[in-house]
Amino acid sequence: MNLYLKYRPTTLEDIRGNEQVTSALEGMLSNLDKCPHSFLLHGPTGCGKTTLARIIATRIGATGMDFHELDSAHFRGIDTIREIRKQANFMTLGSKCKLYLLDESHRLTGDAQNALLKILEDTPEHVYFVLCTTEPVKLLKTIRGRCSEFQVNPLSEREMFGLLRSVVKAEDESITKQIYEQIYQDSLGQPRNALQILDQVLRVDTEQRLEVAQRAAAEQSESIALCRALLDERSTWKQVASILQGLKDQDAEGIRRHVLGYANGVLIRGTTNDRAGLILEEFRDHFYDVGSPGLTLACYTIIRN
Repeated sequence: MNLYLKYRPTTLEDIRGNEQVTSALEGMLSNLDKCPHSFLLHGPTGCGKTTLARIIATRIGATGMDFHELDSAHFRGIDTIREIRKQANFMTLGSKCKLYLLDESHRLTGDAQNALLKILEDTPEHVYFVLCTTEPVKLLKTIRGRCSEFQVNPLSEREMFGLLRSVVKAEDESITKQIYEQIYQDSLGQPRNALQILDQVLRVDTEQRLEVAQRAAAEQSESIALCRALLDERSTWKQVASILQGLKDQDAEGIRRHVLGYANGVLIRGTTNDRAGLILEEFRDHFYDVGSPGLTLACYTIIRN
């Protein structure tokens, strides 16, 4: 079994980092009579939003066929929400309640969001909703206003090292500090990515592990190649433009966060790198409104300086 599945948290106590989020959820879930029926979890991909949603489902007692997990990237239309509204009125199939997890909820169409708002405003007592998204600004303000909203953040260096060391120890393995640092830098604080990289590292001989960590990171996320190209003063615009072509179908805001986190990781280690400072300057504002053109302009500005 892959490490990120083997060591996936199943309780709030198991969650690394995001203490304010887990503490607030613990307080809410400890008294279901006063627990909100709608949650919104947002933050970068791979930081544990879906894991938290599944823990919420377990805590409120929505199991088996009463737990519905839908990827809004594929089921994004009004017909899906109409079916949810219809099914929500039926009694549970053996559980205490029903829970609908709508992943990538920002992908819902405008009509679908308006239909969802109606049931969020008048939710049956036995029904709960958890919306997960990397782009909360694309949700209707009225939907956000109906939900208990939580920002799920990447892990800090200390939190990530703690996670990695506990997994390495549980696997009866050992790796060098340099490999720990490489995994943290290239995972951008995302526990899922970090454990996927670690999984590949532990499968090879000791002398190959650093090389595998570097290669695995590049394979995990194409945006890693963009990070490295922007930091390399030898990179040309042609090279960067080629990488951007491969990223054209991906979320520009998510890429911005990757690049920003990567550059920040370089600087906080005390490394002098003028490019990293320029990246922090050019990538500090979100790309929600400008999308891919904003990403392209920021990259072009960095390469031309």
